[in-house]
Amino acid sequence: MQRFEGKTVVVTGGGGGIGGATCRRFGREGARVAVFDLNLDAAEKVAASIRADGGVAEAIPCDITDRASVEAAVSATESKLGPIDVLVNNAGWDVFKPFTKTEPAQWDKLIAINLTGALHMHHAVLPGMAARKTGRIVNIASDAARVGSSGEAVYAACKGGLVSFSKTIAREHARHGITVNVVCPGPTDTALFAEYKEGAGNPEKLMEAFTRSIPLGRIGQPDDLPGAVLFFASDDAAFVTGQVLSVSGGLTMNG
Repeated sequence: MQRFEGKTVVVTGGGGGIGGATCRRFGREGARVAVFDLNLDAAEKVAASIRADGGVAEAIPCDITDRASVEAAVSATESKLGPIDVLVNNAGWDVFKPFTKTEPAQWDKLIAINLTGALHMHHAVLPGMAARKTGRIVNIASDAARVGSSGEAVYAACKGGLVSFSKTIAREHARHGITVNVVCPGPTDTALFAEYKEGAGNPEKLMEAFTRSIPLGRIGQPDDLPGAVLFFASDDAAFVTGQVLSVSGGLTMNG
């Protein structure tokens, strides 16, 4: 029996790099996967790849910054795939500028996507999990939340808030059999990281610097993340909650 056979899993930002890799891994391990994304074409490509491998997946359009969109997406998921057993809050966005060069409108968008969006998802999904006395939530934050990151002040603040929020929800809902944990990627080769490199003005030099600073000697790839996510979502982690795990090739270490 596969670890997630009979389980319904929601992954926000499921059409992207880390999100897509995570959706496909869940699909291979037997889950019914709801691929949430603002970009429905991207979500459908991921869902189609899961179905082509014999899995079950639905592409669900969702703007996590809009509560009505979240409610509609959750309702569609439960109608098509069943009650939600696992929620992975992965969707994110960033602006790569020194804080004093950013504008309040950018702060609003960063907060809406990276923090408020996750709050919407928790608020929509938690009541059902609590009623069923079971559930797994995995939030994708960032090592920027743990150690800071130049040019990502508001993003880091949002992800730091997500870490604190996760620990609080883990406490509030432990009595319901719900676990809440956090995965913090380091530099990972995604479309967002490509924008970061371009914004730096010298992408090649930046890549060399990152590679030198990572003990394992390379930038992360999207497929480096699902193992940690699926561990937290699985019964292997049934007694693990409120924890934060860095997946960064050793770039950050904290005992």
